[in-house]
Amino acid sequence: MGKRADTIQGLYQAFAEALGPSHWWPGDTPFEVAVGAILTQNTNWKNVEKAIANLKAADALTAKGLRALPPARLEELIRPAGYFRIKTKRLNDFLDFLEGESGLEIEHLAGQQLDQLRPKLLSVRGIGPETADSILLYALNKPTFVVDAYTVRMFSRHGLIPEVTDYHEVQDIAQSAISPDVQDYNEFHALIVRAAKEWCRKTKPLCTLCPARALLPNPDELPA
Repeated sequence: MGKRADTIQGLYQAFAEALGPSHWWPGDTPFEVAVGAILTQNTNWKNVEKAIANLKAADALTAKGLRALPPARLEELIRPAGYFRIKTKRLNDFLDFLEGESGLEIEHLAGQQLDQLRPKLLSVRGIGPETADSILLYALNKPTFVVDAYTVRMFSRHGLIPEVTDYHEVQDIAQSAISPDVQDYNEFHALIVRAAKEWCRKTKPLCTLCPARALLPNPDELPA
């Protein structure tokens, strides 16, 4: 595991030096962060921002405010995020969970241990590992690393994992290399997303310009 851990720590350091602090996740309250994590499924953040702005303008970006909305009205407000009917159901399923667990007070969930709370979130229909971990890390400050498509792409290109790898396997690899610290997990995931958009693109990656190019399996073979 030594070399793999060194590579992961090297990625963190290279991107931190090149990009600076990320200040993630965007959101004024833990509940807003959780809503954003659900809305961002299968869409980009710009679309989520429009939906969030609509909810704020309707004074509905609280658990009680969202609960008071008729489904048709909620669908209308979150339409910019896409799949608005499905996401309306997912938000209401999350509200059901939140009401049962903490009386619609998301902050009260923070008192639960990670290994107790994570399975409960995963039992909510429509909340998979990435969404659950985003809520746990960014809204509730629990030390769990978020794995997304950017993580898989970058780790694969650096020879850390096969292209097709189980979510939790990738998570274990990352967490075994980075100390279990909320701020480090937060910042490293944010840096991966930023670096993937800047250099480690899905098509036509800019490997020669990447600050972590020396960590690639065969850096000498990169085109000049």
